[in-house]
Amino acid sequence: MTSSWARRLVASLVSAVAVAAIGLVASTVVLLVANQLNTQVLGSITTYVVWPTLTAFVLSAVAALLGSMDRRWIAVVAGILVAVVSTVIGMLILFSTLNAPINGTAWGQIAQSFISINLPFWLAVSIAFPTAGYAVFGAIESQAGPVSRKIALVRIPAGDLSEGLVTHIDREAVDSEVADSQWDAYVAALSAAGWQTVEVASADQLADSVFVEDTAVVFGDTAVITRPGADSRKPEIAGTEAALRAQGLRLLRIEEPGTLDGGDVLKVGDTVYVGRGGRTNAEGIRQLRALVAPLGYTVVAVPVTKALHLKTAVTALPDGTVIGFEPLVDDARIFERFLPVPEAHGTAVVVLDDETVLMSSSAPGSVALVEDLGYTVIQVDISEFEKLEGCVTCLSIRIR
Repeated sequence: MTSSWARRLVASLVSAVAVAAIGLVASTVVLLVANQLNTQVLGSITTYVVWPTLTAFVLSAVAALLGSMDRRWIAVVAGILVAVVSTVIGMLILFSTLNAPINGTAWGQIAQSFISINLPFWLAVSIAFPTAGYAVFGAIESQAGPVSRKIALVRIPAGDLSEGLVTHIDREAVDSEVADSQWDAYVAALSAAGWQTVEVASADQLADSVFVEDTAVVFGDTAVITRPGADSRKPEIAGTEAALRAQGLRLLRIEEPGTLDGGDVLKVGDTVYVGRGGRTNAEGIRQLRALVAPLGYTVVAVPVTKALHLKTAVTALPDGTVIGFEPLVDDARIFERFLPVPEAHGTAVVVLDDETVLMSSSAPGSVALVEDLGYTVIQVDISEFEKLEGCVTCLSIRIR
């Protein structure tokens, strides 16, 4: 079991304890008050509420583990279901222990109990699940420990790749066969550098789906599922979400009306530069800032008017130096350290380790510059993807 799945299991169990405990305490207190605080009835009360409480614990833990705590509205629905079902099952178990027949009369008593003796329990559970339980689950899941893995999610080019969107450059004919060969070589280069490549399910009718980086941004063991700015790309996120969930990452997401493309997000240490351009709006930036602040990251918004994405204009070397092609950069003063490169296709680097980066072979001058800084550069030909405003970072989501 990966550390993230182990943490998810712990988060599910602890949040379930919180939910069940709140239900137990609420129902016990109300029943004691109803009996004029007569502690002699405490034993009878405990016998009555113990089975719904245990059932609520089990159902809450299972529901959380299966993803009901990933989004608040799902937690609200799941909380009501857990409260109702645990009350019914708990009562059935109680009748069984008392050797009472489960007949029409029994079912009538169970139904009646929802507006009488069981009212405080199921109300408390349904409220606690999306509030206290949700908060506990999120707090534990956000405590990401070190990740000892190098995984790259990739997605095979779609059959209609040549119909991909183009915004800041003139359209050129794309050779799909050459693109497939270049994609194979890109994946092979990642594998040769020690990265495990994992394919996201193909999306043959989504022309831009090969640019998988735009659909999610990874922060340690947490992934933020984006909401692409181009409507035609919004269906791409489903496949990425499934792949990230399979890796055991905690999932957060950008919600409507926010839009965010992963290509607009550049991480440099604990600073996250986010491009405000044609694909990422102000609401998307606000939501990302709120999501990653608890993880220890600071979001810095960057205007992008001369390129499709922020990472079309700039990326960063392993030491944190931001490199970019100045004609595509709105304001280089935003970055703490900025180094200009001589070619537009030389702006993008994929950091493979502290000493090695992946770059496009279309930018020999930029490659030479980075090599002269003491880095090993692995070159790949992605010319067909560059015709669609793609770069080496666009073609993968890296999980470290």
